[in-house]
Amino acid sequence: MKRSVLKFGGSSVSDFSKIKDLADYLKSRINKNEQLIVVVSAMGKTTDDLLTSVSHLTANPNDKDLAMLLNTGEQQTISFLSLALNDLDVRTKPLTGYQAGIETRGHHLKSKISSIESDFLENLFESNDLLIVAGFQGFNEVGELTTLGRGGSDTTAVALAAALNCTCEIYTDVTGVFSTDPRIYSNAKRWEMISFEEMMEMSALGAGVLETRSVELANNHNIPIYLGKTLSDEKGTWIVPNDQMLERKAVTGVALDKEMAHVTITYPLDSKTFLTDLFYKLEGAEINIDMISQIQNQEGLQLSFTVKESEEKDLNYLFDVLRESYTNLYVKIETTYCKLSVIGAGMRDMTGVASKIFKTLLTSDIPFYQVTTSEISVSYVVDENYGEKAARLLCEAFDL
Repeated sequence: MKRSVLKFGGSSVSDFSKIKDLADYLKSRINKNEQLIVVVSAMGKTTDDLLTSVSHLTANPNDKDLAMLLNTGEQQTISFLSLALNDLDVRTKPLTGYQAGIETRGHHLKSKISSIESDFLENLFESNDLLIVAGFQGFNEVGELTTLGRGGSDTTAVALAAALNCTCEIYTDVTGVFSTDPRIYSNAKRWEMISFEEMMEMSALGAGVLETRSVELANNHNIPIYLGKTLSDEKGTWIVPNDQMLERKAVTGVALDKEMAHVTITYPLDSKTFLTDLFYKLEGAEINIDMISQIQNQEGLQLSFTVKESEEKDLNYLFDVLRESYTNLYVKIETTYCKLSVIGAGMRDMTGVASKIFKTLLTSDIPFYQVTTSEISVSYVVDENYGEKAARLLCEAFDL
């Protein structure tokens, strides 16, 4: 009997009509002799609404309490979907992350999955055709509820597929992976197939189609992912191991990350102790930084890096703590920039990509301030008001 994990995002279950339509679709899959694990997100903008409601109570919510609250969004969805499926005589079992045995480690609001009780889930199929699992959530080693952070339902789905050794299908409101956001460039191409490596890079650099950790998990456990539009007959995109890609383009995509903060740190004294403390605290707070550049001269240290804009609150707290020991510390956090990245596994073997990017930006009078490269990507910090124009120009330059 074929078994699959299917994940449906918040837009796919945003109202009761969509939940009923989804239940009909799932019943049709069950009728084809399939066993399904369905992972769902909170309905529509429920998570955002819950966060807004918290702001009416406190400006500094406790992470444990916030995780407890945010868990309720997905719990609603699994209950509603199970009710709809029961009406269709489908044997279902709705499970919170805790009930599904999804154990996590790390901070309450951005935990990582450490283990899943796969034997327990296997046994549930003896009396059920379909399991509905709340995405985005789990529990830690002391039994407290946790969340996996934004996009965490993708990670839940891939982790379940890896634990149960089956395929993973992720459904959302887009028809697959495009060369760039079609809302920015209407002629963006949709790929039928893309490698794990390229998808990880695109996700990490701002493409919001899939959560980065979910692709990393799929790569580590060799679980191909199908990304498609909910209840659509349009063909989606397969994200597959690198060795299944028969042909590689020099450039696969252009990612634009608008939710980025640019941090500049100046410290005029001996920087070794300060840098040790800084990176120790960044690691402890689980704040990921990118595009790091450092200048050390007679005037002291200047360090720049980029970070997700959502980390700004934690960063400010971290710098407040550091200033208690380093009174000459100067920090500037700016959110008027964006990160523009060009990605493609073919860059390893093909020349001229970087020079083409530079020429495109220079001839269009688009200034850039910081550049970093990896084996398969080149990223630039540009003014936010130039970001979309630059993305369109690069897509045209590379025929994307």
